[in-house]
Amino acid sequence: MVLRMIALSAVFLFTSSLFAGSLPDIKMADTGLAFQKIEGYQDYRIVATHWRTDKNELRYVLANPIAYDALKAHKLPMPEGSIIVKIGWSVKPMGLYPAALEADTLQRIEYMVKDSKRFDQNGDHWGYARFVKKGENYVPYPNGSQECVACHASVAPNDYLFSTYQHTY
Repeated sequence: MVLRMIALSAVFLFTSSLFAGSLPDIKMADTGLAFQKIEGYQDYRIVATHWRTDKNELRYVLANPIAYDALKAHKLPMPEGSIIVKIGWSVKPMGLYPAALEADTLQRIEYMVKDSKRFDQNGDHWGYARFVKKGENYVPYPNGSQECVACHASVAPNDYLFSTYQHTY
């Protein structure tokens, strides 16, 4: 519950700052996926939160309406047009409640889009994009999307998704 509250607070703060402007006009070199493809993701719904021990990072997983409805109904494979966005933050002790942690610095925004016509080369029907925060700017992940493809292959039976819908009741 505390993690969910931290997630909601951080997403609100982050998305509020993004409403002032649009996402950068940058693309992943190997997939051609643009950061601007997820313009408006601030309105997507949170479906899961994760703690990445390997990156010491708090992740919020959001889904567009197509993906959200499928995840909530536990329908796999995901329908065409599904978009999953992952926001990764470093953490720091919470100032007003030191026994808790809160999101600190935005590390990355990643997304995956289900498009079997465009992304069938890996047999997973997903296109992957990762944009890393460098100072005040974002840059496409320089190593491309092959790390995403390789990692998500480990959950092929779950339509290449690590996340499942986390009920909030």
